[in-house]
Amino acid sequence: QVQLVESGGGLVQAGGSLRLSCVASGRTFSIAGMAWFRQAPGKEREFVAAITWSGDTTYYTDSMKGRFTISRNNAKNTVYLQMNSLQPEDTAVYYCAADETRAILTRADGCDYWGQGTQVTVSS
Repeated sequence: QVQLVESGGGLVQAGGSLRLSCVASGRTFSIAGMAWFRQAPGKEREFVAAITWSGDTTYYTDSMKGRFTISRNNAKNTVYLQMNSLQPEDTAVYYCAADETRAILTRADGCDYWGQGTQVTVSS
């Protein structure tokens, strides 16, 4: 089993920045890829950014490119999501996910592991 714990969410004004963290523990050697998803009230969970477990490849949904950056600290088994120029429409619960099969994880369905989520609220 793999455990994922997110942190770093909070309340920020429009134009501000936040950095989310996701610490993986347990059978981390089994992870192929990790990703961030988000879910706003009344909406489906959507893909934000993905990174291979090795950290050498990243992938973003088009609307996040240039504003969000996913990265990984191998020594700390931690994946980060740096979010800049935040807008009210970025308000959502942000989830970290990991998968043992897919190195680039872009679909929420079928993910092997999920964190508990961290709330990001952007005020106008």
